Amino acid sequence: MKMENYDSKDGKKVWLTERQVEHFLSDADGTQQRIALGLGARCGLRVGEIVDVTPADVVETPAGPRVRVWEGKGDKYRETPVPQSLASTIEAYADVRDAAPDVPLVDKSTRTVERWVSRTAERRYAATSDVGWNHLGPHDLRRTWGTLLVEHDVEPGLVMDWGGWSDWDTFREHYLGAYSLDAERRQMKKVPWL
Repeated sequence: MKMENYDSKDGKKVWLTERQVEHFLSDADGTQQRIALGLGARCGLRVGEIVDVTPADVVETPAGPRVRVWEGKGDKYRETPVPQSLASTIEAYADVRDAAPDVPLVDKSTRTVERWVSRTAERRYAATSDVGWNHLGPHDLRRTWGTLLVEHDVEPGLVMDWGGWSDWDTFREHYLGAYSLDAERRQMKKVPWL
């Protein structure tokens, strides 16, 4: 886990490793929470976008499954990839729940999703004693998502498109502001005495 101070407020920005994301998602309490946290950590959705996603918004495209975000920040439309496993979970959940396909999957407030992130992070802290978990917020899932995609050599412009970012400087400073531990480890291997 990487952390960095915010420029103008208390607290820390957090970037999780892939393994930490996996552990975090596995600690979710139930299917609805796994979907909500997965939409943040695996699709880069903002908390306000998470609570708007309906089963009808998860679509199959020639490039693979996507989540349609109808009114992202600034009321901008975008489509972002969704892992097949999360798309399948959403489809199965939609099949067993008693609601229409245009009813949000996470029938909760943004504050509830924020509490889910905090409680899941508390469980990770209890399991690991890593104080970084105490700083994790919903937006850190989005930050981690963008960073991990770029580190897997996804073109930054495409990551910006999927995430709804239009300004490179903002994207670079606030989302890619720290190199992940995996990136540092790869670079350190290049130096024999490190």
